[in-house]
Amino acid sequence: MCFETSLNKANFSFQSLLRVIMQFSLPHSQRIPNRLTLIAPFFLWGTAMVAMKGVLAHTTPLFMGGLRIAPAGLLVIGVALLLGKSQPKGWRAWLWILLFALVDVTLFQGFLALGLSHTSAGLGSVMIDSQPLVVALLALVLYGERIGLWGWLGLGIGVSGISCIGLPDEWILQLGSGEWLQQDWQQVFNWQYLNQLTQSGEFLMLLAALSMAVGTVMIRQVCRYADPISATGWHMVIGGLPLFIGSGLWESEQWVHLTQIDWLSIGYAAVFGSAVAYGLFFYFASKGNLTSLSSLTFLTPVFALIFGNLFLAEVLSPIQTLGVCLTLVSIYFVNQREQLPTLGHLWSSLELRMLGTKDSKTAEIPVRVDPKTTVK
Repeated sequence: MCFETSLNKANFSFQSLLRVIMQFSLPHSQRIPNRLTLIAPFFLWGTAMVAMKGVLAHTTPLFMGGLRIAPAGLLVIGVALLLGKSQPKGWRAWLWILLFALVDVTLFQGFLALGLSHTSAGLGSVMIDSQPLVVALLALVLYGERIGLWGWLGLGIGVSGISCIGLPDEWILQLGSGEWLQQDWQQVFNWQYLNQLTQSGEFLMLLAALSMAVGTVMIRQVCRYADPISATGWHMVIGGLPLFIGSGLWESEQWVHLTQIDWLSIGYAAVFGSAVAYGLFFYFASKGNLTSLSSLTFLTPVFALIFGNLFLAEVLSPIQTLGVCLTLVSIYFVNQREQLPTLGHLWSSLELRMLGTKDSKTAEIPVRVDPKTTVK
């Protein structure tokens, strides 16, 4: 499914999109309020990306990253205390929380904020949400989890999609036309050009996605020694501190130019885009809706693309649009690889359909029954 809403507002109907999403991802037995709340975390994450992008024009990246995540962590810790959740105890628990904080918050939020200052909210969200591709590979190497046919297909499509987003358009056009065979690649891969590429917003977003992927794999170890909710809150607070320290060392005038709208946007990103979104996500996951949730992961960049176009007038190039579509398809394949039918099931289904056509006839085999041998 390809969403071109970020290119043309006139062709966009939010109600029709929402109706398609519900029919595509959720059981018909669920009521409308339940469907809307299940979509809520992805809506909040996508719109929070747009809110952060709008604020970056008046503040600095590291300061905004810390201000978004640390207060949200305090809110999560408060909720954990109200729910009576146990706090981390022992050096192993705090060590894993510290490592988790440095990777999943300091590196992730740092690269995210720096990358967002050099790219659009929609493209940044697509790059961030490509992290399930890396998680699948890490889970294969570290835990021996099977990727399967659809997973490998999704990984291949994802590499193509991310390349369309992150690489310069002229490179992709040269590959498609065959001009790369006559290209002087020594001029292309010079240090100045490569340095410019590695400092691009898309590359920084890719580093953020890698950090988030490593953090996702670390969750399994963190939960062995600490309550998940308490660990989530503490790792947000601890990971946000280096962002404030870095902001104090290398940035200036962090809040001088912030307006009331900017502060409201930061508050929205912190409270709703972090604490509330993660809370809803973990709540639905605990209720057994993990399959539906994983199939809805692609909605985060879709919402970011939509609202980035509506509020920030962000427009994608045709190649970037192709990359977005490929990446969203790859995310769906990787997340749903265990639910999608295997090649054997597809072949069996095809055979059954072929045998069940109107042209086929049921074979009639005459059977002769001898009355003398019939059991009475």
